Amino acid sequence: MRHPSPSTSFPLAVGAAVFAATAAILSAHSDDPGDNSPGFFEPVAYGLPESRVSIRPEGEKRVIESNDIPNHETGRFPNPGNPNSIRPQNFRYEVPLHPKEAPAPVPAGHMVFGIAVNGVKFDPATAEFWRRDFSSIWNEEAIYKGRGQLGMDWSNAHVQPSGAYHYHGTPIGLIRQLHGENSMVLVGWAADGFPIYGPLAHKDAKDATSALVKMKSSYRLKSGNRPGGESGPGGVYDGKYTPDYEYAAGSGDLDECNGRFGVTPEFPEGTYYYVTTAEFPFLGRKFHGAPDFSFREHPPGGPGGPGGPGGPGRFGPPPGFPPPPPI
Repeated sequence: MRHPSPSTSFPLAVGAAVFAATAAILSAHSDDPGDNSPGFFEPVAYGLPESRVSIRPEGEKRVIESNDIPNHETGRFPNPGNPNSIRPQNFRYEVPLHPKEAPAPVPAGHMVFGIAVNGVKFDPATAEFWRRDFSSIWNEEAIYKGRGQLGMDWSNAHVQPSGAYHYHGTPIGLIRQLHGENSMVLVGWAADGFPIYGPLAHKDAKDATSALVKMKSSYRLKSGNRPGGESGPGGVYDGKYTPDYEYAAGSGDLDECNGRFGVTPEFPEGTYYYVTTAEFPFLGRKFHGAPDFSFREHPPGGPGGPGGPGGPGRFGPPPGFPPPPPI
């Protein structure tokens, strides 16, 4: 199988005018398959600063630097479910140029899962726990019964107390910017260096001429009830908490890491890749390879207190916004 190789460094900048329509295509591409998808630049909503991201090879690493400002319109922040405003960040992440499989899937926990091609991070876990107990396994999900919680916008994203905008699921705004609604589109890189694609992939993983279909995860809700009392929140397993789900091999298109081996537009000889899905886990929760340490962040309840990775800085999620439009 062919694995991701070095890509040429490129900037991605977005105008600050609200809702103006501008678009440009990257002027320089290398022969690296990771540098073949064009970038479409449109202003973001609500007068945000311009978006900047650089993706370039340095030695055996692919280095991604960004200010975390999305290159697409966002929801309104702050909002009733999220008290935080989007602010520029100073991100620097590194991923292996030649990723290798791990002996077994590596749980991501509260590690940042990956970084999108527009420089916004994929950070699926939340900082909300049953009884606010950060040592508990009962971590609340950001997408519950098809609805974004904690003030998420239509791109399955919201804002951390630091001002960091981040995705919990399929980055709908980014995919539309890339004109990828009906194609297999590269949306980012996971912390282990393997590529992340949107929901569509070839029905036959080894055949680039086969139809594109929405990939289905192989996770399902457990049957029965959660433990109650001091052991858990009780109630039916309904998807409110991460442990409500279990992996059922072969029940969907994807493996335990929400990925598979196959051909892609950027990797015609094949590679392992992750897929964003409409169902849990939405984004990968386990790595197929060894993640780079640059993606580690303080766990919830650690330095900086509650509301760390994935969280809006409050507990008891309010009712979610309506479901995002389908891709």
